[in-house]
Amino acid sequence: MHADMQHYLAIYGYVALLPLAVIEGPAVTVFAAFLAAQGVFDVVGVYAIVVLGDMIGDLLYYAVGRWAAGHWARQSTADRDGRWVAQVRRRVSVLAPRIRTRAGTMLLFGKLTHAAGFVVLLAAGAARVDLRRFLAFNLLGTLPKSLVLVLLGYWFGKLYASLQGDLRIVGVLMFVLAVSALLVAASRMMAMPDERGA
Repeated sequence: MHADMQHYLAIYGYVALLPLAVIEGPAVTVFAAFLAAQGVFDVVGVYAIVVLGDMIGDLLYYAVGRWAAGHWARQSTADRDGRWVAQVRRRVSVLAPRIRTRAGTMLLFGKLTHAAGFVVLLAAGAARVDLRRFLAFNLLGTLPKSLVLVLLGYWFGKLYASLQGDLRIVGVLMFVLAVSALLVAASRMMAMPDERGA
């Protein structure tokens, strides 16, 4: 990697990493850990930032769930809701009463199953789960999930770096073979007119 680019990523990369982790945590986590394996970031710093970003994102979903529950209670019908919003509203209304009694289990389930996560977080807000309890269970789910993603990205980064060296060797060997084949073909072509003339 070019030295200037690595310098800018080292300085500003962490600043950019936090909002990206809030928006799209898992993909950003794997990519940032991949870059950490290349020496661009510190892997412990990446882990800390993605955990913080994940928690901020979860708090935003929680806040939206609290707001939406109040908004939906004041709204007499769902006629103005789009199909997607109406579907989320139905799921949240089904989950909210359940999450009041089993908040810990459901929050951990939502955290560890990425697809159901945002609906569970919205339902936690709508059910007005105690914020400290919400944060504790989310942190309990975020720490191992983020660690697995960081380890995965770091492993792929190390694998890429080791293959990159192997690919260079293969590239040099292929170049030598290609040049050798061209030289052999050229020498045969040069020898053909002599054989015809003989």
